[in-house]
Amino acid sequence: MSECDPVRKALLNDLDGGFAELFNSHRGLVFSTALRLTGNWADAEDLTAEAFLRAYRALAGYDQDRLAALQPRAWVVTIVMNLWRNCARHKSRKPPPALLDEPPERQDTAEGVEETAARHETGDELGRLLAELPDDQRAAVVLRHVVDLPVSEIADVLKIPQGTVKSHISRGLKRLRTAGGVR
Repeated sequence: MSECDPVRKALLNDLDGGFAELFNSHRGLVFSTALRLTGNWADAEDLTAEAFLRAYRALAGYDQDRLAALQPRAWVVTIVMNLWRNCARHKSRKPPPALLDEPPERQDTAEGVEETAARHETGDELGRLLAELPDDQRAAVVLRHVVDLPVSEIADVLKIPQGTVKSHISRGLKRLRTAGGVR
């Protein structure tokens, strides 16, 4: 049995309860993916909320056979990827608004100051490096090394051949190593 079976089973038994299970099981994955793709906390929150809203609306129209065949993790990541692409396309068509101030960074009170600073420094650096990658390479690297999807699921999500996924990952990692000064 796969790790998605409890979510699929819950969706088959009760759409609302199953959606709660889907949300609770995949919200971290969806937010992490959105954050690494957008590079911005607020945009990632918006993308996550929109992805789950669209997921719920879509599920309401699915019959039992389609729910039984659903691969929840890959499906919800596909929704995030499509939304991210649409947002990127929309942003490229109009100039960005002027920023007044950056929003304050979220604080995690469960860890010490040193740990928080080190984590944020590493996360900020990774976010900056990922943002420099071409979109296709960034998506493949995030899905493989942040989300931890297998190549076959990434190919399904991105709708490209597995060989192309491997190429995007390889080239993206090479660029990250070069840009980050790691060999």
